[in-house]
Amino acid sequence: MSELGELEPVARQSTAELIADQLRSAIMYGVFAPGTQLGEAELAARFEVSRGPLREAMQRLVQEGLLRGERHRGLFVIDLDAEDVRDIYLARLAIERTACELIMKGNRGEAVVRLAESLDNLVTAAESADRNAMSDADQAFHLALVSCSGNSRLERMAQTLLVETRMCLAALQEHYPEPHDLVLEHRVLVDAISDGDEELLLRLIESHMRESIDRLKPAAE
Repeated sequence: MSELGELEPVARQSTAELIADQLRSAIMYGVFAPGTQLGEAELAARFEVSRGPLREAMQRLVQEGLLRGERHRGLFVIDLDAEDVRDIYLARLAIERTACELIMKGNRGEAVVRLAESLDNLVTAAESADRNAMSDADQAFHLALVSCSGNSRLERMAQTLLVETRMCLAALQEHYPEPHDLVLEHRVLVDAISDGDEELLLRLIESHMRESIDRLKPAAE
């Protein structure tokens, strides 16, 4: 049956993947605060699933570093201290710096179009002065930046780090940049890519991450 060769593969998420996505979002937005114990029985009842896929989902989050296990006690949402804040942003710097280098060697035009759209979303969020919306748009911009590198492994690593970043920001919202400053910090990144100025771009991304460390780390101590 030659017709079968024209069929496109169907992307399906397993039950464990769907559960992992929901747990990841709940952790990211502070529904499950740092240090919260996650009980299997309660979660299985809430998701209306058996414990098999739930355990698989929770183990995925352990591997991602979002949950930690304690012997005879179960799984807990990780706690983030000042050193964690520093480590998260330094890891993001390594990933996003590499992504920027790849963008400058690749299709800059496509990257500018995608990032300009992300910047527009950030501007809209900033105009609303909604801190949660601003944080979402901020993280979406940085994920788009890494995605524009074309390196799927960098993108996967960035996704986990951005969940941890969102956890930091959920706990330290009062230390988030002012809307105008947040937009400006991202606009200059897009401009540097558009202008083909790699040296400036790398300086800006490093400054962006280190200023975040300086702003958030003392508040987490």
